[in-house]
Amino acid sequence: MAPRGLIAPLALSLAALACANIQPPPGGPPDTEPPELVGTFPESLAVLPGFHGAVEFRFNEVVSEGSQPSQGLGTGDLERLVILSPTTQVPEVRWHRRRISVRPAEGWQPNRVYRVELLPGVADVRQNRGKAEAVITFTTGAPPPRDTLSGRVYDWRAGRPAAGALVEAVLEPDSLPYRGLADSSGSFRLGPLPRGDYLVYGVIDENKNRQRDPREAWDTVRIAADSLRPAELYAFVHDTAPPRIASVTATDSLTATITFAQPLDPFQRLDPGAATLRRLPDSTTIPVRTLAQRDSAAPAADTTRALRRPPLSDRLTLRAGEPWHPGDRLELEIAGVRTVTGVTGTVRAPLVIERPKPGRVPSDTGRRAPAADSLRPGPGGAERSPP
Repeated sequence: MAPRGLIAPLALSLAALACANIQPPPGGPPDTEPPELVGTFPESLAVLPGFHGAVEFRFNEVVSEGSQPSQGLGTGDLERLVILSPTTQVPEVRWHRRRISVRPAEGWQPNRVYRVELLPGVADVRQNRGKAEAVITFTTGAPPPRDTLSGRVYDWRAGRPAAGALVEAVLEPDSLPYRGLADSSGSFRLGPLPRGDYLVYGVIDENKNRQRDPREAWDTVRIAADSLRPAELYAFVHDTAPPRIASVTATDSLTATITFAQPLDPFQRLDPGAATLRRLPDSTTIPVRTLAQRDSAAPAADTTRALRRPPLSDRLTLRAGEPWHPGDRLELEIAGVRTVTGVTGTVRAPLVIERPKPGRVPSDTGRRAPAADSLRPGPGGAERSPP
């Protein structure tokens, strides 16, 4: 049994220990605030002849270098957040705890206007990702820039604005590329830029490498130095192959849908006389009444109104003057088909009308059948002649 004189101090110690157990853990509450941009260098629109330093973005806390460090390949987490113009090389992006520095790989060139853009997405060491963004524009001796290019990029095939599209404005005749990104509505403002004529590209940058790759959709427009009109760019894949039939489907005994491997020129109007439909083996001609384009994928009504061009289509609808029947072997030929890139050619396809499955009744009256027959390429597949 403890001496009576020690009971009171022991009770106080136990009470203090109990109170200590309900205190907040050391270090306080976790940090959930993203880093804030508190400064940049140099000042925007500064004229700095002989500049050899680095552009800096400064934060109020240590920022994360990311899981992928910058190695000059454009794949680093911080490299993806910086757009340096004008240059065709990946810039040198370095992490300095609370600072991010940027230099061109080839060094600062004299008498040039530079634009350095920091995109949202810089995170702290707890991965709190911020929305801070900034643009620094300065010159290494050239006059301060004053002009701004604006416009909108559309995904023409999808019939909607191209959110986050890459915008590249090439200053002529020096071929200096200035780059930026469109916002969520496809709109962009790029500037201030030096006065001059520009060739402006709008690119749907699918792999996010800030380059216009061969299979990516893009469009271009030339903007004169004194033009203030917003540019409209309708991006599509610039396939230079001749037109080719991908498939043909009959919706009834008089109507067929012809799908091509490329989108067609939306301004082309094909005469029914351009199509020849023959029944084999005697080559009896089946008259063609109509030959018209139809949308490959109808876009939403609210986005269609925003487009100033007709929607892209990869389909033609053919309507015959007399019915075909299950088991018929046909040959289709269409002359003068033009793709959206302007390549013109004659397409041919041997076809067979497949017999309906049991329980399905074909229509020979021009009315829509309960189930569609199919026209499939016969032996030898689709053919085409060179443009």
